[in-house]
Amino acid sequence: MAKMTKGQLYNALAEATGMSKKEVGNFLDQMITMAYKEVKSSGEFVIPGIGKLVKVNRAARMGRNPATGQEIKIPAKTVVKFRVAKAAKDAVL
Repeated sequence: MAKMTKGQLYNALAEATGMSKKEVGNFLDQMITMAYKEVKSSGEFVIPGIGKLVKVNRAARMGRNPATGQEIKIPAKTVVKFRVAKAAKDAVL
């Protein structure tokens, strides 16, 4: 089964909501921009029924170079993770 493309997503949302494809595109762009700002400032952005973007601090750790087997130090860093909502898991699985 093929993945849904951006254009197909816009078409499906436009048909379902009665909005134009341009309005759907603008809405999604604004939501994405808002999500990035919110995660950066408060550490999380919730999309009800789907899940949430969460900013997580990873501690420094020791790793191994797979080519040489040499141990290397992996520095601490901040990453963004997506946590799927229970409702989404139940609906899909």
